[in-house]
Amino acid sequence: MQLRAVRARLATDPVVRAAITAYVALGANLGDAQATIRWAVDAIMGLPSCALGPCSSLYSTAPVDSSGPDYINAVVEISTTLCAPDLLAQLHRLEQQAGRVRPYRNAPRTLDLDILLYGSAQVHSPTLTIPHPRMMERAFVLVPLAEIAPGLVPAAQLLVVAGQSCQRL
Repeated sequence: MQLRAVRARLATDPVVRAAITAYVALGANLGDAQATIRWAVDAIMGLPSCALGPCSSLYSTAPVDSSGPDYINAVVEISTTLCAPDLLAQLHRLEQQAGRVRPYRNAPRTLDLDILLYGSAQVHSPTLTIPHPRMMERAFVLVPLAEIAPGLVPAAQLLVVAGQSCQRL
């Protein structure tokens, strides 16, 4: 193929991104939270440009900076070619499908999906912060993340959150 033809083809082809490994936290404390988390894992598997990796066990945790019944939490690893804001938009769409409403900050919820890590990216925008700004303070994130990606969670940090309720189901 001539160089001119290759350049013309590249100019019209969509940009293909390299796959990024991301980690997503899942939580719910309204309705059948366990069923909702299982549904969300399946739904994440079906997102465009995403492949599901390891999924942690489910954990029961007391609310932190929130109210209502105990939460069911988990963390999944995904491989995605979506950019971080597009991944967040897809996760918000799943939250809405699960009946998520946001009447006030940290309200009890049918489903909460947070991007914890997106490769080695650092994102600071009005709608998205990566790494998740409070992940290192919360057992309900660190314990399931350490289960599927132990190298990402410093052992000392697990000791810091050891007093927080987080029971594997």
